[in-house]
Amino acid sequence: MGIHTLHKKLIYSSQPKINPEQDTQQIVQTKREHELVLYNDDINTFDHVINTLVSVCDHTVMQAQQCAYIVHFSGKCVVKTGSISDLEPRCIKLVEAGLSAEIV
Repeated sequence: MGIHTLHKKLIYSSQPKINPEQDTQQIVQTKREHELVLYNDDINTFDHVINTLVSVCDHTVMQAQQCAYIVHFSGKCVVKTGSISDLEPRCIKLVEAGLSAEIV
């Protein structure tokens, strides 16, 4: 009888705790953020890109370095996500600093 009780507990504890219908509804209700994308160029130095990302996008030095390397090797990198009202002034500052960026 003890084994049978243990077996029932294992069956009940293995039941999913998330209702897939609720999970789907939650995904649908999630608001999509816009992305600020930085593109590679052959003009700007790593130091300039890193310093600009730190000052404009509020990155740490480590985050800015990682983004700079991703841009260098992949051609582009999402450097910030958020609302248009937050990203637009940042994008303008990046472009004014001589970087190539856009909001998608």
